[in-house]
Amino acid sequence: QVQLVESGGGLVQAGGSLRLSCLVSGRTFSIYAMGWFRRAPGKEREFVAAISRSDGTFYSESLKGRCTISRDNAKNTVYLSINSLKPEDTAVYSCAVTQRQYALDLSRYDYWGQGTQVTVSS
Repeated sequence: QVQLVESGGGLVQAGGSLRLSCLVSGRTFSIYAMGWFRRAPGKEREFVAAISRSDGTFYSESLKGRCTISRDNAKNTVYLSINSLKPEDTAVYSCAVTQRQYALDLSRYDYWGQGTQVTVSS
């Protein structure tokens, strides 16, 4: 069974940066494409970023230019770095895996982590 554990969230001031991590276990990490999603209070979960098996990257238009997704296959870990954080970035950030080449739609993902809370103060 595939398991994902996110970490790196916390309380930051507006304009600051965070690097989130997602450790994947259960299967060979390198065969998976990965995605990051977020869910703000009272809102639907939305796509943030994705990375393919071959390290192609995809970003939400609203976050493009402020975030970077990357992976380290040796550590079975995917990262999401977010810069210039805004209060509206406050959300639970979750990582997910898909067996597709890549996916932007959350319905295409097979496994999910529980998420890590990011809170941005003004």
